[in-house]
Amino acid sequence: MAEMRCRKSAALEGEAAEESRSVAAEEEEERRESRGDEDGQEERVQPSTRKSAAASWLQSVLRMFFGAMAAVACGMLYAGYLSGFHDRKFWFSSRQELEREASFPGGSGLYYHYYKRLLAAPSFSSGFYELTEDNGTVSGRTINAVERLFLYPEVITSFLYRVTGSQNRVEPVSFYLGSVFGLQAVCVSALFVCSWALSGTCVAGMLAVSWFVINRQDASRVEQGVPLRENWALPFFSCQVAALTGFLSRSTGSASEMFCYLMLSACSFSFLLLWELGHYFLFVQGVCLVLLDSLDLVPPRKTADIYRAYLGSLVLVYLAQFQNASLLSSPLLSLLIGSVPARYLQRKMKMKMKVGRLGARVMKLLQVHLVFSCVFTCSFLVKKLLPDSGADFTLQLLEAKLGLNSTADFVINFLLCQEALRAPGQDLFLRLTQTSLLPFYVLVLTVCLLSALQAAFRRLSGRPISSSPRLEDGRIGEQPAVAYHLLHTLLLGVLTLLFDGVKYLWTPSVCMFTAFGVCSPDLWMTLFKRLRLKSVHPVVLSLILSTAVPTIIGFSLWREFYPRVLAELADLQEFYDPDLMELIAWIRSQAPSVFAGSPVLLGTIKLCSGSVVTSLPVYSDLDLLRRTEDTFQVYAMMSAEDVYKRLAAHRTAFVIVEESICSDVQLRTGCRVKDLLDAANRQAARSQMDSFSKHGRFCQEVKMNYSPYTNYFTRVFWNRSYHVYRVNPVISFQY
Repeated sequence: MAEMRCRKSAALEGEAAEESRSVAAEEEEERRESRGDEDGQEERVQPSTRKSAAASWLQSVLRMFFGAMAAVACGMLYAGYLSGFHDRKFWFSSRQELEREASFPGGSGLYYHYYKRLLAAPSFSSGFYELTEDNGTVSGRTINAVERLFLYPEVITSFLYRVTGSQNRVEPVSFYLGSVFGLQAVCVSALFVCSWALSGTCVAGMLAVSWFVINRQDASRVEQGVPLRENWALPFFSCQVAALTGFLSRSTGSASEMFCYLMLSACSFSFLLLWELGHYFLFVQGVCLVLLDSLDLVPPRKTADIYRAYLGSLVLVYLAQFQNASLLSSPLLSLLIGSVPARYLQRKMKMKMKVGRLGARVMKLLQVHLVFSCVFTCSFLVKKLLPDSGADFTLQLLEAKLGLNSTADFVINFLLCQEALRAPGQDLFLRLTQTSLLPFYVLVLTVCLLSALQAAFRRLSGRPISSSPRLEDGRIGEQPAVAYHLLHTLLLGVLTLLFDGVKYLWTPSVCMFTAFGVCSPDLWMTLFKRLRLKSVHPVVLSLILSTAVPTIIGFSLWREFYPRVLAELADLQEFYDPDLMELIAWIRSQAPSVFAGSPVLLGTIKLCSGSVVTSLPVYSDLDLLRRTEDTFQVYAMMSAEDVYKRLAAHRTAFVIVEESICSDVQLRTGCRVKDLLDAANRQAARSQMDSFSKHGRFCQEVKMNYSPYTNYFTRVFWNRSYHVYRVNPVISFQY
């Protein structure tokens, strides 16, 4: 019995073991099947994922390709338009060489004269050396023309003309003009890319270019004078701003960020090298970065990297410009030096102190105060250590402009009367309004400014800001690139209200910033968040408006202004000054002599005849400006003897009196040359009649041909616009 129970239990245990083994085998088989299914699913999903990734990569590549092609096409079309407009305005292709050179307005042809000299030299190196030791331009002086006039555009262009073998294919003047127009194409393409990078759509780039072309009267000076320094430099500034935008937008450590940084450094160097005023506008950029860094709207590491690019560019330009002292006194260098202790102290305070909201606000204000205190301290030290750097004169000019100090100095008042340093007229804002640019700019500026102020308040309150904001958040002001452009365009706008010449930097910035805003869904989403819109889904509405609004604007601009642009190309203008051509022909018939006259006229004479002159149309050289003051004494109430002494001191052989200056009756606010001279000579108040001198006005009295004027001067040429007098080497007293 017991044996039977044992067998039965053993059999039951065996069956249970077999069942457990079979269950385990089934479970294992199910696991294998499930693994097989999962592997199969993974095998099916992985190719689809790869296909979607490849499709998105191909889509982004195609988007980049077509966007780049559109940017290049816009630039080339604009360059072709400028070339055609210039040819029709001056009849350039059908003119003789002398008439072509005389068509460069405003004394800008002086720069083309040095380009011709470099091409006429036996070799490039010998021509460059002659410019660094130039004693045949300004009478009685040997100047480094490359340093004084910032002639690197002509140096580089003449070098390219030689090495490319263009002597037998392209005329020198055509190569020169083509280089300038090509750079304008680069400027337009950079505006396209910058607006495209901010908004993410090529429509913004096209709209920015359209606004730029329509408002080119206030966006570029290429039509006023092709060889002007800013026409060479501002395209590099546009590229620099585009590279800075990409650098602020890209993630840290990426290859695209490194590429943008290299572009930023190269364009900053080129901008400083080609324009003597470039460091002032990089200083404005630096101020923007200081304020944004103090509000934590820009990563501190990127700000430090940008400062390094500025410093490296400034050092290289200082060496390339033969140790130009004006670069040492530049506010940009003072800002870079002043930011070092401020950033160091801020970092130490953050490490040693745990600050709350109030402490964070105090630290931000302390950083800004330290930076600008160091800037003023460095400027003061440079002015004391380098008295010839021109820092003192620049400060006097700024004080007179702001009304902090009135002065009768002719040079300061003469500069303030130049169009670039005068306040803009109301017609500027009227023109921008008529093209619909200004109203949309105010809208975009307001929305971005409110969003940026909210982001700054969040930072000062200790609340974090999202590093990758979503469209639904409606916080466009938290993007570093947007915050930079917002502050940059604001500061340039304030400077434009003081100096009309700054509009050539402000207007392109306005075109780009406004086009980005109306094409960006983030801006409309931010606006709807402010308005608390609930009837329609704000995301959908922002996407619709970011497409519909630019389309409507573009169609209206095309309908109204496209016929005007074509009409300008079809209009054949006549530019010919027979009196000037007659004067130049007479000057070229004389033996090499020294001529005195207004700076603008002397620039044309130097270009067309190569004669030695007493001054040049260069308004950044104080010594040349003082020479201009001596020459302008022919329009003052001064005796013949005093005028003769001033002209003889500069070895003048002939002095040219312009009827337009002598008989100027325009009722401008004290900006006639006669008024400035009377105030500087203490002969009359600038607002009163000529009543404080015992002498008549020289330019009028000398025409009478009576003693003592005939003792010192002899008229040798005259027409309706110009009177030329020989400065007698031997004084003959006739009574």
